[in-house]
Order: sequence, then C-alpha cells, then structure tokens
Amino acid sequence: MQLNKRIASIGLVFALTLSLSACGNWSHRDRNTAIGAGAGALGGAVLTNGSALGTVGGAAVGGIIGHQVSR
Repeated sequence: MQLNKRIASIGLVFALTLSLSACGNWSHRDRNTAIGAGAGALGGAVLTNGSALGTVGGAAVGGIIGHQVSR
C-alpha cells in the first residue's frame, strides 16, 4: 500500500511541475520558484514515504530556494 501511495504522490508532483512549466509568460524567477516547489515536493514525498506534511513542507522549502536562486 505504501508503494502505491508513493508512486501516486510522485506522479502528481511530476504532472503539476510539468503543467506549471508550460506557462511561457512567467518571469525567470517565477519559473524557478515553481520548479523548486515541484522538486521540493517530490523530495519531501520520497523522504517521508508520501506524507502530506512532508510533501507540502518540501514544496515550501523548494519554492523558497527556487525563488532565491534567481536573485
């Protein structure tokens, strides 16, 4: 059961990241923030075995890092 939850979380994060990257009128910083949030959510989901709190926390941290990278 845990494996299915992890696969579903990874698939959801991947689909969200892919759909956000299609926004061509975003600034470079906006794209970095979205990509960082997607990567952070993926990392958080993997590290916490699909925990919702881990996924959201990873997305928040990744989004902040992605935003700061483009400064």
